[in-house]
Parts: sequence; structure tokens; C-alpha cells
Amino acid sequence: MNAYPHPIIAREGWPFLAGVIVIALVVSFAMDGFWVFLAWIVALFVLQFFRDPARIIPQDVGAVLSPADGRIVMVERITDPYARREAIKISVFMNVFNVHSNRSPVDGTVERVWYFPGKFINSDLDKASTENERNAVWLRTADGADITVVQVAGLIARRILCYVNYGDVLARGQRYGFIRFGSRVDVYLPLDATVKVSIGDKVAATTTILAVLAKNG
Repeated sequence: MNAYPHPIIAREGWPFLAGVIVIALVVSFAMDGFWVFLAWIVALFVLQFFRDPARIIPQDVGAVLSPADGRIVMVERITDPYARREAIKISVFMNVFNVHSNRSPVDGTVERVWYFPGKFINSDLDKASTENERNAVWLRTADGADITVVQVAGLIARRILCYVNYGDVLARGQRYGFIRFGSRVDVYLPLDATVKVSIGDKVAATTTILAVLAKNG
């Protein structure tokens, strides 16, 4: 998988941004006042939504990085429904003002990828993890630790994009997917991982450490 060059604006947003700018220009020539203001507000919203800044990647041993920007809405022990193991689940809720580019939380190899069609209920709700459209990626580190990262569609999000397949090797902080217009990402960790965040914390993709894996993985 090729590294993503971080062009500031996510490639997934280029068609949307081009479209709203053309519309704003047309409105600017054809109308005035409120409608021109509204058209450019919409263009600015699309611009901020699809921003995709490069991030500094922590090199702490065993660190599990946040795969998304947002707010922690869940930290609990639960059964990982994908890798079928007991795990610690950390959920990051993204609103429409967060960066929606998703990054790998660890250095690891893709063991399996699942896609499930589903509903589009509010992704802030617990049942969104099992009822909404979602895409799960099972990663295994060099030390044998299993991490499952799940992109979950939300009330507005209608498109989950995942660019990895079985056998791909990801580096921590590497861009691997994108979710359009609000959603959440669930991370399932080994039970012996030390959690570093709490419910309500704001986190940033790549730069925030969610947890630290035990030395044995």
C-alpha cells in the first residue's frame, strides 16, 4: 500500500470541493446578498470537512494511537465480535467538524477485513457499533497483539472508504481510510493493554495515545 502524501485537503473531497466552488461562483454572478453568503459558507464547510493535515507520530513503545479525531464515548471490557475474543473497547465519536481521515493505530499486518451493510442511526449511540454500516480491520503487531479497528457510519455518513486488504502491512499513523460526514471508530484492544484515555476526552488521530500494549503483546 502506498503512503498517502497528505495534500492538506483529502483526495476524497476534491470532487465535492470543486462542485461547491463552481456553485458558489455561479451564485456570486447570478445573485447577491444572502444567497452569495450562504453559498460561500457551504463551500467553507466542505473545505474544513475534507481537510487532512499531516500529524506527528509518537514513537512510544507499545503505543496504540487514536485512529480518528473526536471524543471518547466508550471505554469498556466487551467481546470483540470480529476477532471473537474478550477485549477492551474504546470508541471515538467524530462530529462533522472533525478531520475524517482514519489512521492505523499500530504497526501491524492486516489479518482480515470485514464489511457489513447496515443502518445509519446516530453513531453516538452504543447500538451503532453493531447495527450501522461498518468496516472492520483486524491488525496483528509483530509481538502478536491483536487490534481490531472498526469504521462505523453515522446518521449523516453514507460512505465508508477503506483502502487495505489482507496481508497489507501498515505503519502507525498511516492513512488507511476515510468516512464521509460524521461517524465513529471503535478500537478493540487486548485485555492487558493499559488505557490512557477516559470517556469525554477529546482525541486527535495519530497524535493521541489511546493505550499502551503489554510488552508481550
